[in-house]
Amino acid sequence: MSIADEIGKLNELRKSGAISEEEYQKAKESQLAKDRPAGEKFKQAIDGISSDDNKWGMIIHLSQFCGYIVPIAGLVVPIILWQIKKADLEIIDQHGCIVVNWIITEIIFGFICGLLFFVLIGIPLLIALLAVGIVFPIVGAVKANNGEVWSYPCSIKFF
Repeated sequence: MSIADEIGKLNELRKSGAISEEEYQKAKESQLAKDRPAGEKFKQAIDGISSDDNKWGMIIHLSQFCGYIVPIAGLVVPIILWQIKKADLEIIDQHGCIVVNWIITEIIFGFICGLLFFVLIGIPLLIALLAVGIVFPIVGAVKANNGEVWSYPCSIKFF
């Protein structure tokens, strides 16, 4: 029986509900890997490329923490990385836009919290802004490493 026949039978089982989508995908990959080792090498090469893209997205999100080492670097490094890599892949461009939108939003919110600091409401707001300024890039980096694009909540869309 050929690979196409095996996959056709698997597809019929999936459509009838005898096997789940996950079982279908595993069985299909198993059939392709058995009969075509070159196909497996190609799949590994593609996985390597996509994981590299995911790593670049993760780095763009985490590069905001450079500002804790060198004050202006948290603004400049993500923008430079985004500009360098955005022509290569659309997903990197999306991550860069999200991060830059957040940086601009964070500056605006920080300025507002600074003004409200004298009314005392700005103190807890500033603490909350600092907390989400740490949490959002970490969550964005984890999601980017998984291949997902996650927009930061409360971020104003400039790009």
